[in-house]
Amino acid sequence: MKTAIVTDSNSGITQNEAKELGISVVPMPVLIDGELYFEDLTLSQEQFYEKLKGDAQVSTSQPNPLDVGEIWDKVLEEYDELVYIPMSSGLSETCHTLQHFAETEDKYKNKVYVIDNQRISITQRQSVMDGLKMAKEGKNGKEIAEWLTNTKMQSSIYIMVGTLKYLKKGGRLTPAVAAIGTLLKIKPVLQIQGFKLDQYAKVRKLADAKTTMINALKNDISSRFQNELAKGNLVIDIAHTENYDEAEKFKAELIEAFPNIKVHRIDPLSLSVSCHIGPGALACACTIKY
Repeated sequence: MKTAIVTDSNSGITQNEAKELGISVVPMPVLIDGELYFEDLTLSQEQFYEKLKGDAQVSTSQPNPLDVGEIWDKVLEEYDELVYIPMSSGLSETCHTLQHFAETEDKYKNKVYVIDNQRISITQRQSVMDGLKMAKEGKNGKEIAEWLTNTKMQSSIYIMVGTLKYLKKGGRLTPAVAAIGTLLKIKPVLQIQGFKLDQYAKVRKLADAKTTMINALKNDISSRFQNELAKGNLVIDIAHTENYDEAEKFKAELIEAFPNIKVHRIDPLSLSVSCHIGPGALACACTIKY
């Protein structure tokens, strides 16, 4: 039984990386001033931020199930089954749409497992790596899907927002609150605990934001992830939106704060998150690994 792993570009895995890993990545659609682009195919990170900062109307949308089906069909020519790992259902209806599609199309029954393991960006990437490792060990689609689903809440993401402009633009802040926040130079720290992007704290300095995120991870690790820490099953990753230099500095601080946990990746945040928070963001995540 050969089991493939398929994900979407919200994982941060590029098309070139996908070829190296032996997986497939569905490019997520992005609408810019009414024109449709596809992440990492017809739209690069650089082009995205150029448009976003130029005040273009930018939004993400669900991929067409028929387009996703074409990718599944191609994968199933070589594999017996596949596990599809999309972005969290708490951030998009894409997961539910594709679950329904896989369940109602006869050719995908017992062959395509669309899982909802509540991940995005660097935590979603870890799910892909876990699934790939299990597949190489010979585990079937059902076994991989069950493990990824059962561990879906065992990750945390904390994000410092560099500007309030895009939270205001997306309706997450009123104009008055955004104006006061900008005046006071407030930097919100947001969190993703499996579901939606929620406020976690308000700070006024970058250093305070990083300290807040580090302390939040420490709290999660000492409570929710204590058993996994003892087993050596935790990883810490960093993400950013056009903020690589600060991400590099933050990595050094995280390595110092967590000497017993591997701090390994720095990735751009998913465009599905980036369009809501804009450039200048910094994030860290703690995730269990298989």
